[in-house]
Amino acid sequence: MENFNDIIKSDALTLVDFFATWCGPCKMMHPVLEQLKEDLGDSIRIIKLDVDKNEELAMQHRIQSVPTLMLFKKGEVIHMIGRDKTKKDTYMVKTLLNMFKRKQLNKTHPLQRK
Repeated sequence: MENFNDIIKSDALTLVDFFATWCGPCKMMHPVLEQLKEDLGDSIRIIKLDVDKNEELAMQHRIQSVPTLMLFKKGEVIHMIGRDKTKKDTYMVKTLLNMFKRKQLNKTHPLQRK
């Protein structure tokens, strides 16, 4: 079985969905991420990480709210979208889909926090 660090360090784009089973908006993400995977096929790997079962990894990646999506390439975070409670829950997913459509994923996006 692959471990998390091996997965995110691969050459392939890896989208990590940090979620919690009790989180309503997290549950809404599932069909959207399935559609994203269907649309992009093997060009991306999508994994889900339960923050309650993986507290150490969530802390290492400074996850403060769920859902949070992080896009990795070769172990580096190239984009992160966290839930903004003042906007609709689907906003972050639409943002991610628009990024794919515009093919901006090859550019590195600096994180606003370290």
